[in-house]
Amino acid sequence: MNDYTEEINRRRTFAIISHPDAGKTTLTEKFLLYGGAINLAGSVKGKATARHAVSDWMEIEKERGISVTSSVLQFEYGGYCINILDTPGHQDFSEDTYRTLMAADSAVMVIDASKGVEAQTRKLFKVCVMRKIPIFTFINKMDRDARDTFDLLDDIEKELGIATCPVNWPIGSGKEFKGVYDREKKCVISYADTEKGTKEGTATEIPVAQEDMLRAQIGDGAADKLLEEIDLLDGAGADFDLEAVRAGDLTPVCFGSALTNFGVEIFLKHFLQMTTTPLARKADIGLIEPTQDAFSAFVFKIQANMNKAHRDRVAFMRICSGRFDAQMEVRHVQGGKVMRLSQPQQIMADDRKILSEAYAGDIIGVFDPGIFSIGDTLCSPKEKFQYEGIPTFAPEHFARVRQIDTMKRKQFVKGIQQIAQEGAIQIFQEFNTGLEEIIVGVVGVLQFDVLKYRLENEYNVEIRLDSLPYEHIRWIENKDEVDIEKLTGTSDMKKVKDMKGNPLLLFVNAWSVGMTLDRNKGLVLTEFNRN
Repeated sequence: MNDYTEEINRRRTFAIISHPDAGKTTLTEKFLLYGGAINLAGSVKGKATARHAVSDWMEIEKERGISVTSSVLQFEYGGYCINILDTPGHQDFSEDTYRTLMAADSAVMVIDASKGVEAQTRKLFKVCVMRKIPIFTFINKMDRDARDTFDLLDDIEKELGIATCPVNWPIGSGKEFKGVYDREKKCVISYADTEKGTKEGTATEIPVAQEDMLRAQIGDGAADKLLEEIDLLDGAGADFDLEAVRAGDLTPVCFGSALTNFGVEIFLKHFLQMTTTPLARKADIGLIEPTQDAFSAFVFKIQANMNKAHRDRVAFMRICSGRFDAQMEVRHVQGGKVMRLSQPQQIMADDRKILSEAYAGDIIGVFDPGIFSIGDTLCSPKEKFQYEGIPTFAPEHFARVRQIDTMKRKQFVKGIQQIAQEGAIQIFQEFNTGLEEIIVGVVGVLQFDVLKYRLENEYNVEIRLDSLPYEHIRWIENKDEVDIEKLTGTSDMKKVKDMKGNPLLLFVNAWSVGMTLDRNKGLVLTEFNRN
């Protein structure tokens, strides 16, 4: 055993996923409050004078009150070193969330108690199932009127196909919310609104066996209902099975209110007991264990202009094995170079701390002079292997981009290329022309707004977007065997190329894809970019 195995084993790295407005960012802030990382939590949609959420750093996020990029936050709590990956909730930014989930070992799913499972939760959850990562559920907003508790659990089981095991049980909701019953301790923790932004606040614990005391605290009606529900729960609910949780087949469920800070610490403690140490990762030479000596990592996110004053690009990487030392040399496998990583830093939203060391499970940011791509592997100079790649989503919406001031061509090209390298947008050109015509493809239409906003605010370039009718995109897999110029397509087909020069075909109608294949024998088209 090496001398830093202990450091690696106390790491916990997880992503927080939810539908927009389920309270994910508020929950993240309360976690940070307990870890002492911040002294006062500020609501995202608070008054103009209130602090913005720590994890929402981009200007457009502060203006709209939504998260559009993933933030990386680290804090210490109870002897654990916790890395939180806060993800955008909006479905138009699901690609960023997908990449972030590739860097996490488990996921916390936040569900609004009045709404249950919503469309976006379903989509993100499927990514977790694909990756077989453990999921922990926090049912939020119990301080507001909620759906029936059994219905909420049933909803999770039916919609997401995962068994549920309540760790605690709510007593009422909204104005009638009295607290939660802790199934393990067999006691009721009474509800206290801890003044939103502080962690102080006393919660009374009443053993459920002391019925007189319980009735005096929560009232006869609530006590009768609770005792009846406990019987039902103990008879019908799934038994807690840690192996099933870690295999992604069973989700432990906690109830609370992130806004009033009730049930958050209870959830955090349970979560830390159940979640795993950093997991092994799959590479082309087999599984790489986190505790092995040699350093390795992969890039899962690139973000330009996190600091307006510096105009820089940061590549975020998940350390998969060993210990990182700021002075060490590493091999950038795809670039074929041995180098030192510049300005390694821990990032708390837009605050940075230069690092001298980090361990498997940690997320670090490094200065990127434009050499890294999403999915790149870094390892010690003696090694040469690659972690499995991160697939890109096929864009579903397309627009032609034109700059309004033609004198700003240089800034325009630089800006659009940098934003594309982050993976938020994909850019294409007409197949046989230069850079004059740029077509942008996005997974969700809100990305167009973000592109426009960022080009104006970060690169001082105004653009006009003209929507295009294309909905289907195909890469040409056997491009070296096909004469692209002579391809016979349909009237709704457009030939374009990506920024690496790979030829692609855009179609308005799905049936045109089959017709083009019929007309060009030997042509092989694919929905995924494997280059």
